Amino acid sequence: MTDHLSLAQKINIMRASVMGANDGILSVAGIVIGVAGATSNNFAIFISGIAGMLAGTISMAMGEYVSVSTQKDAQEIAVINTQLNLASNYDSQLAFVRQKYIKTGIAPELAAKASTEMMSADAVTTVVREKYGFDPTAYTNPYAAAVASLISFPIGSILPLLAIILLPSHFKIIGTIIAVMIALSITGYTAAVLGNANRPKAILRNVISGLITMLVTYAIGSLFAH
Repeated sequence: MTDHLSLAQKINIMRASVMGANDGILSVAGIVIGVAGATSNNFAIFISGIAGMLAGTISMAMGEYVSVSTQKDAQEIAVINTQLNLASNYDSQLAFVRQKYIKTGIAPELAAKASTEMMSADAVTTVVREKYGFDPTAYTNPYAAAVASLISFPIGSILPLLAIILLPSHFKIIGTIIAVMIALSITGYTAAVLGNANRPKAILRNVISGLITMLVTYAIGSLFAH
């Protein structure tokens, strides 16, 4: 099935998967570390982690669906507006594309030839790509993004849940924090690769946000320890 997807659509699914896993790690780590600060009862920690996993899975999937659906709606409106503009004033749209090419450093004569040829081949796709920055033949898929999150969130959640339950009591908290920080480094790096962002900065930001989350929830949980 994925063979029929465009590169942009595949990247969108990968993005949703990485972010789902990242949120699963971070959300459930915060919950179980917080509860562990209040009690050493493994059953209580486990139940709270499972509850967070289920709630987060549904929330993340629905959030992806709504977010990507909104993006798709905006893309469809852009395409409709472009079609109307082409029907009412084709020359102005052609001039826009030509100027866009010239601004990239292409010689005016070559830009005029290229824009005319591109517009003749597929005017809507050419204008939408140059004006709005997306390919109208490859819409983002809200269902695919939702399913990707639905699968990846619980997978990410498993790590902190198993770590806090299975590690020895004297190493439970610090071991879970270390495991989570390693996992967040991996998701931070992957997200940076997909977004073509600064990788060390993305990793550091991800790890620090996770560490702060766990420390804060543990401190709050400790206030209710008995």
